[in-house]
Amino acid sequence: MDLGLSLNIATSGLKTIENELSTASNNVTNASTPGYVSETANTSSTVVSGTGVGATSAANQLNISQPLQDALYQQNARVSGLTATSNSLAAVSAVQGTTTGSDGANTIGTLTNNLQNVSTAFISLSNTPQNSASQQGVVSAAQTLVSNIHTLSSVYQAQRQGAQDAITSTVSGINTDLTTIGQISQQIMLARSSHADTADLANKRLEAMQSLSSKLGVTFTEKPNGDMLVSTQDGTRLPTRPDQAGLPNGQFQAPTATWPLSTKSPATLTPSMYHATDGSDQGVAGIMLAGKDITSHLTDGTLGANLTLRDQTYPQMQAQLDSFSYTLINRFKAAGVPLFTNGGTQPLSSDPTKTAPAGLVGLSSRIAVSTDYQQTPSLLTANSDGGQTSALANAVLNKAMGSAGASTSGSLAAPSTSLGPDGTQATGYDGTQGLTQLATSLTSSQAGVISQNSSDLSTATSIKTSLTTKVADVSGVDVNSQMSAIVSLKNSYAANAKVVSMVQSMFSTLLDAVH
Repeated sequence: MDLGLSLNIATSGLKTIENELSTASNNVTNASTPGYVSETANTSSTVVSGTGVGATSAANQLNISQPLQDALYQQNARVSGLTATSNSLAAVSAVQGTTTGSDGANTIGTLTNNLQNVSTAFISLSNTPQNSASQQGVVSAAQTLVSNIHTLSSVYQAQRQGAQDAITSTVSGINTDLTTIGQISQQIMLARSSHADTADLANKRLEAMQSLSSKLGVTFTEKPNGDMLVSTQDGTRLPTRPDQAGLPNGQFQAPTATWPLSTKSPATLTPSMYHATDGSDQGVAGIMLAGKDITSHLTDGTLGANLTLRDQTYPQMQAQLDSFSYTLINRFKAAGVPLFTNGGTQPLSSDPTKTAPAGLVGLSSRIAVSTDYQQTPSLLTANSDGGQTSALANAVLNKAMGSAGASTSGSLAAPSTSLGPDGTQATGYDGTQGLTQLATSLTSSQAGVISQNSSDLSTATSIKTSLTTKVADVSGVDVNSQMSAIVSLKNSYAANAKVVSMVQSMFSTLLDAVH
């Protein structure tokens, strides 16, 4: 073997080892980076006329199983969405009280308990109608019940507002991820056109894809030229650059938080505000793409979860409580004891879509104990002769708190359908129940939502853990093996460097001999 060939083999070996060292070091550095896929240096021998003349490095290879990666993206979206829902509903659970009775089945939430305390106070009043303490006990129990209703209503509104705020911030995050993907894709296409290595760029793009998959349910499709197409779960295309939307590039500096999606957030949501699917302005703006409302196409992930909380979960809970509040006022009034009012001077209205006091929407935040009874509790037992009687207390117990058909049907039934400002909400349970049963049904329904989400989250998390393990087996970085490879590569580098040094020394000796 001549000196030139030996030098070529040794120097090419040094270059390929440098590439392998760089790749291994990069793997170790990014071992804990979310979405990072391990790389393998692509090295091959160069042979001329059957003789090895050195080694060359091609583009690094990503260790990835696309079907597994796609499945993990989908599970990321599901777990993130269920987690966001769980975190939000925790506030509701905290004010519901004990949601499971001692028998492990009966729902006995605080609302039911407080209503039962009102009933107990009326029983005491029926036994001792002349007792001022019994009279005041009814008023106090009623005030506690109203306070509980107000607390529930305020929690629904606060959590719905939190969902709206999260939607606004998540849209900005989605835009940043989308345009980051678009920017890196452009760099990948340019690098491929010049046959440059794109593995590191692809890994950076995978990190952005991982981030996006937690915010929204999406699918990814890589084109042969290296560009990446992003779609929602129902196939709605989300552009990552203006050119993907048929627009000229250069309109903004990527990445940006303001394109391609946009939305407007009201300062404060009220129970009467909702997102209208017909395009009308009802106080809650949709999420727009190129002037089109695509809110209904955005599912899963933290965005999809918060949209569901804002537009479905909390509006239904509010409608359930508003219906209960109306029924409480209505049945006590029908029994001849208007202990509860709509908080105003207007007559009680049964219109399910108008805002209180003109209707049911938001009534639970306005319900109040009658000022007359607060100021003069003895009215609870007054008779026409100016004396004290248990007749009114008995009427409450038999009629307002009763469960017989005459006390719960017809105009005394709890509104159960066509509720909410848009008329799309329903309580999900029978309105011809007694007040105690209605309170229990409300609490049970909402506890069921919380319980189901918790169960779904547990299952989804287990699936994600399994998928993450499988993806790590293919794409993860084994730090120990990478460090071992680095040690071996350093030894090989030293050996090749020694050959180069020896050849250079021999060249010098040869040149000196010639001169």
